[in-house]
This record gives sequence, structure tokens and C-alpha cells, in this order.
Amino acid sequence: MKRLDANEAAPIVDRMLNNLLGTVPSQGRAGSEARTAISDTRANAYKLCIDDALGPPLDECFELARQAGAQAQQLEYVRQQIESEAPVTLGGALAMDAGIRLCLAAQCRIIASMTFVSRQDVTAIKQQLQQPFQDAEEIAADDMDQMTFQMLVALHGAVTQHLAATARPLPRVVNFRFYEPLPSLVMAYRLYADASRCDELRAENKVVHPAFCQPTGQALSA
Repeated sequence: MKRLDANEAAPIVDRMLNNLLGTVPSQGRAGSEARTAISDTRANAYKLCIDDALGPPLDECFELARQAGAQAQQLEYVRQQIESEAPVTLGGALAMDAGIRLCLAAQCRIIASMTFVSRQDVTAIKQQLQQPFQDAEEIAADDMDQMTFQMLVALHGAVTQHLAATARPLPRVVNFRFYEPLPSLVMAYRLYADASRCDELRAENKVVHPAFCQPTGQALSA
């Protein structure tokens, strides 16, 4: 990478990794390894850009952050911050595109291990990924980067298929209405014939006091 490109790419990488650092837990061996890798890459970002050797260390940072416990929503924030960059050099654009693609890849791996309780949660994630993947695929196509384009399409298809298969057996979220405020125990028994699911109702409907739940709200269909 030329110096002019590296002068723009290195700060982009630094900001990107600073945001990624915020997704890493402050405790645990995995978190320590992720923070070390991220800090080393930030410190050597300019040299790595000059030497055209940024790819493997950057990939390792995202992978270690994922292993340390980074959440999909946190990586979505990191991706959005990367997208807000406005590089004018080829090197800056390459750094930005690499960060976006690594975010998407890490998000997909996290989603693959997630446990869902309703179809609405699955649908929300599917819709959230739709536009970012389309934008990344379009950029790869415009750059005539056939291999990256094919990999993005394949990854997008795989995560969509996984989410569709995950959503199929899950219950839907439905609206309910009672004639007056009731305790969550009573509501759970009437809705599910299982009073022990009262905590589920309280969490879903943001109940202030379990003895006085609002008569309208949402519950799972099963």
C-alpha cells in the first residue's frame, strides 16, 4: 500500500478496532487475548498497511473478539461506525470494506450459535442483515472482485437458510387482552395453563409490578 493510502487506512483501522475493543469483556483469558491482539494491531496499523499485511491480524482480532463473547448487536454497531467512514483513497476504501465484511462474517458465526424463543426475533435479525449484505455484495460486484462477491452471496444464503430453518418450529408472538389488570401468575396460568411462566410474561411486557400487569400485552402462541 502506498504511503498516501496508508495515511488514511491506518486511522480507519484504529477507529474500527477501538470500537471492536468495546465489545470485548473486561474479564477472562479470552478477553485478555482479544484485547492484546487488538492493541497490537492498532499499534502497528500503519506498518501493516504499508507492508500489505493487514488482513490476517485484522481477521484474528474479529475472531478473538467473537470467541471472547462479543454479541451480534455489538458488532452491528461496529459495522455501522465503519460504514460512516468516507475514504477517498483506494487503501482507505479497502480497509473500510474489509472491516465491514469481517463484521458480517463474525455476526453470522454468532447467530449460528444463538438460541431463539420466537419467530419475531429470527425475522428481526434476518431483516437487519438484509441491507448490509446487499450493500457489501454490490461493492464487491462494482470492484469486479468475483471471489469476494461469491463468498458474500454464499454466506448470506447460508445464514438466511439457517434462520428460516430455525424459525419454522418456533411459536409466534400474539397479542392478548384481559378485562382488567391481573397478577402475572394468573395471566400465565390462563394463557399457558402454567403459572411458572409468569417471569416470561413480565420480561416480554416490561411489567413494573407483577401483581398489577396491564390487561393488554404480548405472549408466545405456545
